[in-house]
Amino acid sequence: FLEQLSGFRAFAFQECRGSIGRHTMGSQQEAQSAKPSGSMCKLSFPLYAQVLVAIVLGVLVGTIFPRLATSSWVKMLGTGFVKLIKMAIGPIIFCTIVSGIAHVADAAKIGRVAVKAIMYFEIISTFALAIGLLVANLVQPGRGFTATGDEAAIDKYRKQAAEHTPQDFILNIIPTTMISGFAEGEILQVLFVAVIFGFALMKQGDRARSVNQLVEEASHVMFGIIAILMKAAPIGAFGAMAFTVGRYGVGTLGNLIGLVATFYLTAVVFVILVLGVVAAIARVNIFRFLYYIRGELLLVVATSSSESALPSLMTKLEQLGCAKAVVGLVVPLGYSFNLDGTNIYMTLATLFVSQAMGVHLSFAEQMQVMAVAMLTSKGATGVTGAGFITLAATLGSVRPELLPGMAVLLGVDKFMAECRSLTNIVGNGVAAVVVSLLEGELDREMMNRALNEGLGKGQDLQSESNDDLGADPESGSTLEHTSTA
Repeated sequence: FLEQLSGFRAFAFQECRGSIGRHTMGSQQEAQSAKPSGSMCKLSFPLYAQVLVAIVLGVLVGTIFPRLATSSWVKMLGTGFVKLIKMAIGPIIFCTIVSGIAHVADAAKIGRVAVKAIMYFEIISTFALAIGLLVANLVQPGRGFTATGDEAAIDKYRKQAAEHTPQDFILNIIPTTMISGFAEGEILQVLFVAVIFGFALMKQGDRARSVNQLVEEASHVMFGIIAILMKAAPIGAFGAMAFTVGRYGVGTLGNLIGLVATFYLTAVVFVILVLGVVAAIARVNIFRFLYYIRGELLLVVATSSSESALPSLMTKLEQLGCAKAVVGLVVPLGYSFNLDGTNIYMTLATLFVSQAMGVHLSFAEQMQVMAVAMLTSKGATGVTGAGFITLAATLGSVRPELLPGMAVLLGVDKFMAECRSLTNIVGNGVAAVVVSLLEGELDREMMNRALNEGLGKGQDLQSESNDDLGADPESGSTLEHTSTA
């Protein structure tokens, strides 16, 4: 079944080519004229559509065959794909940032971009935290729900939260060695090394031209690797979704379905109202932007990880007209400092637990929750169970007696993680557009063309790499066009 799923697109493409060949055996000229039709057949089932079909199949298999869906082999499909993408994130961020800094003559510009990005992140994060508090007070999803404390279930998150201090966060930015950040998958550490390396390369000038060229060529190779890895996206999406539905199922949500629905609706309101207004100020329609990155959003839904879509998101933003140096700095920073979905979850979940346990939080305590959550959410994106760890850190700082109530969220955290990741990736995409605009480096003509077409060149990295991998040797397409951004 899985072999048929992964081979469906290749089979359809071969059938299209075979059909064209049978109808054009009469003359060489007709065969040449039929080539565009072959390309249309080839592009009729793009990667995002394959991922969507895989998600639907995963839901069906998880619902009908839960025992099969929860097997270790099915779980391995989703986990393996996320690991494949994560292994390439570090080198891509390094090459993108180093190349972007090396091409900037003014060192002060990099600092200016970083300051603008962080200021933007803090403003938007404040809105996200405030909306979570507002909705929780209005809807009160925890009222009438009796929370049963489970010290054993939540103990590991409490221990990790105790270690997640501001001092540890700052020290963790500095890697043990120059390459330890790559080995451990720490985005902030890779970013730190890349910025230093980029500034050193810039100061060397012409003497380091060969090194700069090497980094740019390495960037092309890394995007080529991503193009190859993205071929496994449908299978990864199928495995992740089948396991999730098979293990948890909608029926297991019980009374918590109200919290999940409230969280999703709150995230939608945040994206449409807050991010929509911000995008409108930048003269970007938020709905057209969401459609533009639909492939990345579907990938995030399937894997529950925003990191799985990071490489292709960066490519899409550059093709949208955002400056390369801005994208290379803002997006990786946003994965640690601009977690809008996580911020909404923090305040909403905090008030849900307090309402479920019958603990009233005063206005001053809710403001304290916002202040603490603003700090504890930073840098947690690369930590397993990041949402629970940051929530434990927040509750432990404000009202420690609420910590046992976190156990009631364990069963639905997987469903809420998808919404957190979706909101995070949309927020970081809008941030790159806004900062590019503030820097005066947003190509309006390029952006309008990309949004009007609704298709980015980097949207389907798999289809663009097929020609380079031998799927259609006569087409003349190469990966260089994809990896230029």
